[in-house]
Amino acid sequence: MSATKAFLDLVLERLGTVTGKSMFGGFGVFHDGEMFGLISNGILYLKADDSNPEDYLARGSNQYKPMPYFRVPEEVFENSEELPKWAQKSVTIAYAVPKKKK
Repeated sequence: MSATKAFLDLVLERLGTVTGKSMFGGFGVFHDGEMFGLISNGILYLKADDSNPEDYLARGSNQYKPMPYFRVPEEVFENSEELPKWAQKSVTIAYAVPKKKK
């Protein structure tokens, strides 16, 4: 098992009812088909909008440019109570984004 796949498995274990999908050399993290997170180079990024980038920036995080995802601060990732709250906020943001018509 690759280190990246092992990290995906860890993320899925910590977040519970989410799934991962291999994408562009990393992984997308989904809740009921909505992508709210991504993993690149063994780092978890969560979707943000205008309401919460300061939560990330105040803890020294950076954006996965040009996409609206921010690196999850290590202290949040390691906190079993805080990480699901941050992830839920990103799930809510993902569902709020208007869908493009096919």
